Amino acid sequence: MQDQTPPKIAATLGMERIQSLDVMRGFVLFGILLMNINGFGLAKAYSDPTVAGGSTGYNLYTWITTNMFFEGTMRALFSLLFGVGMYIFLDRLLKKDAGIKAADIYFRRLMYLLVFGLIHGYLLLWVGEILYQYALMGFLVYSFRQMAPKRLIAVAILLISIGTFWNYVDYKDTKKFVANVEEAAVYKAEGKELTKELEGASERWEKREKDRSQEAIAEHNAEMHKGYFSVVAFLAPTNFEFDTIWPYRDDVWDVLSMMLIGIALFRWNVLSGEKSFGFYGTMALIGYALGLAINYYETKSILDADFSLLSFSKSNITYFWGRLFISFGHVGAIMLFCKSGILAGFQHSMAAVGKMALTNYMMHSVICMIIFTGVGFGMFGKLQRYELLYVVFSIWIFQLILSPIWLKYFYFGPMEWLWRSLSYQKRQLFKRPKIAPPSLAVQ
Repeated sequence: MQDQTPPKIAATLGMERIQSLDVMRGFVLFGILLMNINGFGLAKAYSDPTVAGGSTGYNLYTWITTNMFFEGTMRALFSLLFGVGMYIFLDRLLKKDAGIKAADIYFRRLMYLLVFGLIHGYLLLWVGEILYQYALMGFLVYSFRQMAPKRLIAVAILLISIGTFWNYVDYKDTKKFVANVEEAAVYKAEGKELTKELEGASERWEKREKDRSQEAIAEHNAEMHKGYFSVVAFLAPTNFEFDTIWPYRDDVWDVLSMMLIGIALFRWNVLSGEKSFGFYGTMALIGYALGLAINYYETKSILDADFSLLSFSKSNITYFWGRLFISFGHVGAIMLFCKSGILAGFQHSMAAVGKMALTNYMMHSVICMIIFTGVGFGMFGKLQRYELLYVVFSIWIFQLILSPIWLKYFYFGPMEWLWRSLSYQKRQLFKRPKIAPPSLAVQ
């Protein structure tokens, strides 16, 4: 008679975790904050430093450094790791003979992540939040889970190519728009009547300049200094716009592609640190060489054009490829670090940060909400771009200290525990059992 006992399905408590993935997740989480801090503390200046926060001296050097090494790459690696995480999660369920329950838990996990994303964006006041988008792309990842790694790479390259073509079309539109604006200015100077197309371009340009003006930035800053519910209402339209436009305009090419690449790299044992030092060294060298060449071209083009609208649009044509190769460089460098065994204590702390990635990611928003908005100290718009790095470094140190201490007493971060409990529809183990001290020997 066959055993009818249902399989035991529960969250991994830590024994099965892959250390290199947790260390990488910690690095990437910190890199995400390095980029996001510009949105937390400055109005409309995430990409363009001329709008707010300063664009000379240390501020310019800060923008150049982040644009060369971190812009887009941290989100790419976060997407890569998310795809890997969801693949491992589902694979382990299937190996426990979960059957159809595996799909139930998988999609329920994504459903709750989507809810967390909405809460994170609208109620924790972070309009750059990514959990909502990850949940939507995670639904699509399920259909690719059994595809061969080479095919996953091929699909990812196809998606990136489509995104590149879309960016090129946008560049052509922007080029035409700028030409129309310049022609409209000539018409006005000569007293000629504007055509309907030129009038429309002129109005769009005036609106853009008004939105970037010091008066508009001052108004934005003032809104962010108000009370909690006022800030919620002020940011809600931006959250709604991102949640409705990003999924089809950016996420499929930006996020889903990297999730598929992540699964392929994991199945090739690249992300578990099992390849040789030479492999990872070559990966880092080639990735950085190609990526930095592309990013240097983009950055120099923007600087030479004095941060013009057209220069940003032009740089977007090669954007996906630069960040892809830089991401490969980062992967190679982080894997080399993990395999080397150096700074073991730091690696342990960084892995703890990675194990609590969801908690730490949302903690960024809570801390920055208190620092920058009227909920707390109201520092929004008061720090220069390079000064925001002081906040970043402080949060890094805090989480490097807090995360390993927390995991010494608990199996999961609080958000990870809640997410798992909701996904499995069962309260998961949370607090680690106390270890009794050894008995004293009889003297």
